[in-house]
Amino acid sequence: MVTEVVELLAREEDIERAARSLKAISHPLRLKILCTLGEEEVSVQAIVEQVGTSQSNISQHLAILRDKGILASRKRANRVYYRVGDARTLRLLGMMHEVFCGKVV
Repeated sequence: MVTEVVELLAREEDIERAARSLKAISHPLRLKILCTLGEEEVSVQAIVEQVGTSQSNISQHLAILRDKGILASRKRANRVYYRVGDARTLRLLGMMHEVFCGKVV
């Protein structure tokens, strides 16, 4: 684990990418959106219903996550579907769930 951290520090572009990603997901609503998506592809309307805020607010946060390369989207008819576009983000979400949402012993 320590070796992996040292290797990360050796590559400036990795540090920059990690910092951008962490900044983008650090907002509570964006983190909630990502948790709602998980490994699924979900429509904007379903995200709105699950997260419980306005569609315009959700759309703004989805745009930030998409622009940072965290989400991928596709349009079908008049619906837009989002999914987490990077397996590394899914791994990070899984680790965060384990650390912050798991049982404390």
